[in-house]
Amino acid sequence: MDALREHTLVHGLRHGDAAAFDAVYAELRPRVYAFLLRLCGQPALAADLAQETWLRLARHALSLAPDTRLTPWLFTVARNLYRSHLRWSWLSGRRLAELTVETLTHADPGPSPFEALAADESRRRLEAALAAVPDKYREALVLVCVERLSPQEAAQVAGITPENLRQRLARGRALLAEALGRTRPGEAGE
Repeated sequence: MDALREHTLVHGLRHGDAAAFDAVYAELRPRVYAFLLRLCGQPALAADLAQETWLRLARHALSLAPDTRLTPWLFTVARNLYRSHLRWSWLSGRRLAELTVETLTHADPGPSPFEALAADESRRRLEAALAAVPDKYREALVLVCVERLSPQEAAQVAGITPENLRQRLARGRALLAEALGRTRPGEAGE
């Protein structure tokens, strides 16, 4: 989302413009849901937490600061809701390994069956390796590498310093590479 569009949408939200909320929802809903799904590994829970994230935006829209960055704001709310849920239910991020590729992506009928099989296998390996990375490192990887937040924005979402985020990102990448090395093609699922 470019800065001018974001500023316009924040202005609309602050003034109770339902069309601004609808535009933010349409643009960021899939990303917020995917972020939560990768954190918790459960489609129903991710949907519930995403819904609560949007309710929080609706509840706080009128009081947003004029310089609010919507993507980091929403990811911070989503992350905090997930963390709260963890504190209450003792859920483990290991359920992420049970995800199917279909819950994370929409099938594109374009590629050949061979290309689709290779891509699905690569995604499965990547998601399984990502699930093996401890929570704090996985969170940094998802925010920066999947959701494409800047390290500064990701640090803000995670509630840590940018330097700490960079350290987690470096360690997360190393752990992900190590986990990918353990699941070579043909070994996944065996």
